[in-house]
Amino acid sequence: MGRHVVALKTDGLDLQRLRVTTELTPAAPLLLPFMPRDLYPLDAQDDPAGTAGRVEAAQRGLNTGLLYFHVDTPALGSVLYFQNLTAMNAYYRATETKPDGAVGGEWPELGYLPPTPPQSGTPPTKPLSAGVTVTISDAVLIFRDQTPPDERDSARRFLQMLGAAYTALELPPVEHRDWVGRAEQTLSDLASSPKATTRHYGHRYAHPYTGAEYPDSMVQMALIAPMHDFALWRGGTIRLQSEFEAGLEKFYDKHLNALRRYLPNVGKDKDTDAVDSWYLYHPLMNLGRLAIAGNGKARDLFERSIDFGIQAARHFDYKWPIQYKITDFSVITKFAGADQRGQTDVGGMYAWVMLQGYELTREERFLQEARAAIDAAEGMRFNLNYQANLTAWGASACLRLWRITNIERYRLQSYVYLASFFHNSAIWESEIERAGRYHNFLGVTCLQDAPYMAIYECFDSFAAFDCYLRDSGPELEPAARMLISEYCRYALDRAWFYYPDALPEEAVAKESRNGQIDRALSFPLEDLYVDGQPAGQVGQEIYGAGAAMVFASRSFHNVENAPFRLFCDHFIMAHERTAEQALSIRLDGGETCTAMLCIIKIGRSKLPKIRVETAGGDVVRPHRRTGERFEFRVPASGRLIVSWT
Repeated sequence: MGRHVVALKTDGLDLQRLRVTTELTPAAPLLLPFMPRDLYPLDAQDDPAGTAGRVEAAQRGLNTGLLYFHVDTPALGSVLYFQNLTAMNAYYRATETKPDGAVGGEWPELGYLPPTPPQSGTPPTKPLSAGVTVTISDAVLIFRDQTPPDERDSARRFLQMLGAAYTALELPPVEHRDWVGRAEQTLSDLASSPKATTRHYGHRYAHPYTGAEYPDSMVQMALIAPMHDFALWRGGTIRLQSEFEAGLEKFYDKHLNALRRYLPNVGKDKDTDAVDSWYLYHPLMNLGRLAIAGNGKARDLFERSIDFGIQAARHFDYKWPIQYKITDFSVITKFAGADQRGQTDVGGMYAWVMLQGYELTREERFLQEARAAIDAAEGMRFNLNYQANLTAWGASACLRLWRITNIERYRLQSYVYLASFFHNSAIWESEIERAGRYHNFLGVTCLQDAPYMAIYECFDSFAAFDCYLRDSGPELEPAARMLISEYCRYALDRAWFYYPDALPEEAVAKESRNGQIDRALSFPLEDLYVDGQPAGQVGQEIYGAGAAMVFASRSFHNVENAPFRLFCDHFIMAHERTAEQALSIRLDGGETCTAMLCIIKIGRSKLPKIRVETAGGDVVRPHRRTGERFEFRVPASGRLIVSWT
């Protein structure tokens, strides 16, 4: 058949790690009709049938090729099996296959089932080339003694073990992206394009998609809140924000005391009373953000609407359906077809909104509601995720609850949300078909069964994790801190490719289900695909246009009386001006990871001479230098001193 080379490598870290890489060099053009799975638990007689255990999580679609399980008989403990799918890109391209759900199996036949061309009356004609070496497996196994006693410890172990597998990978590089410029262009397009907004009742409203769909409350707030953040960052006001805010009252139903999804004059093709469960709470969350920042009108609308949200939560006993009637809570769609579950993580979003209510009023009832919602989600294990950003906000709500109540189980429960979130991530860089023209590493599919990554869920999760890390402390599981920081780091690079002008024309769908795609407008496409399908099949999201403003306001940092601003692809957790021309900053990412720190010229002045040092006095040399910016690769954890002359 050819020459096989199997390389085994072990690491004696705190978690035992074994890596097995298999390469094949065919002796002749080779068609592979079938390869079996590669992982079998064995009993004392080397018999797989004599073992017993449980698979907790397996690969979903084209996400990370992982399998998390424990072996109870014999008492082995927990195992994470991780396939580095990036290494098999050459194989997938040569055979025109995709690793869709390739890692999983039925006990005791587990592991990786390499995709092979389909068998039919006409044999496949895409062989592996003779003499060309391809990797056909790159497996990382992580071992932990003993079986976890409950879902919280199981989730914590999963994050630990996933972190150990992650640090074994050769990570793709990231690039600096001009999110400030993108945000300014987005605001200009929102204000000037007739495809972006419409007028009703004398007010201006944003379309959900370019030139399409009726205005709804979630869309307005998904733009207003990022505009608020960006306006605060750049030290001014944004007129369009005020225009959108002026029309919010028309969504309020005085009879229900609730914020409705649609305006009263919505077209007859829409059910005016139908609401997705999460749609009730997400606008409230963004109203809460504005209220906490001191916006009196937002606070008034938030406080008038929040009791209806509590009424809905109690009616459904904190376990929400997919869709219901807002007038009487009658269920329209109870379960999703993919898993026969409702919106399982809405309770996390609800808890965050309740904690906002508590912060604004200090009323104990809001704290009790938040606890009730998080407690009701116990036992979901890896089935908790419904929509990625809701899961991220749920993790943040758990950690905030722990900070307020000092009840340890809420900190541990946050790991259950995080484990479910990262279970739906794609920790590999696909080069299948058009995916070679953009980045997808560490993207997360937007829904538990969705085939694509979505910009809205991406930037909203980014904002949630900013809150999560700022509420954390030394008690936080280091692997959780690292994975969150790495997700946010890669989001700042990967999200750039949602914008149609960043993609080649052949990578963008010719038609979309919602509205039209205008490459001249700085609004992101909703959907990118790990398997290289054309992007934008769902549409061009105006409600995702806040992405650039969220990324800019959290990753770019103005420095008073300096001819530059800072960019960092990790959250700067603390900073202090220690001298007229010196700045101390603290990063809190993964202990073994690196961060990108950029000094970016503003105005017409030349960049000064820049010096970057670690707290230990080590000087960091620029990784890249241009007339516009200096780039440094710095430790992702620890204190840095930036000085200039």
